[in-house]
Amino acid sequence: MQHWVALLRGVNVGGANMVPMAKLREVAAGLGWQGVRSHLASGNLVFAAAGEAEGLARALEGALTQALGVSAAVLVIAAPDWAAMLAECPFAPDAGKAVHGFFCWQTPLLDEGLLATLIAPSETVQVRGKVIWLHAPEGVGRSKLAAKMGAVAGKVQMTARNLNTIRALAEMLDEARGAC
Repeated sequence: MQHWVALLRGVNVGGANMVPMAKLREVAAGLGWQGVRSHLASGNLVFAAAGEAEGLARALEGALTQALGVSAAVLVIAAPDWAAMLAECPFAPDAGKAVHGFFCWQTPLLDEGLLATLIAPSETVQVRGKVIWLHAPEGVGRSKLAAKMGAVAGKVQMTARNLNTIRALAEMLDEARGAC
């Protein structure tokens, strides 16, 4: 059995695709997943299960549709891969909310022309594997690039988390693995 992170795309955003975290944990536990914990209300899970990432993601997507009538894309990442992605974050550890990781389902290919028209002088973007790292020191909410990242990344499916959330999920994984 391996530990995993599941990221749900587009739940509890602007009143759409509402998924109570207690219900999400219940649905995941109903799949036989163990030690299911959620973080924040934006669709972040840490759990242990046997299987492979894509199969686990499809199982949760189907269970959410069946139990709640909610259609949400799910990205599942193994604990070692999560730790490696966090270690590859190219920005200062204290950046917190100013750094976002855009987790892509496929490897992104940035449209450099579009990127150049959207990026603010204070912003920096780096791609590491399937993660696009954005440092937006003036705030991601003010970033034209953050709002259009899907177009810049070749329209690959993605979901974003700030560095504080990414770190919190890493800590939850460490705690879960230590409890086994």
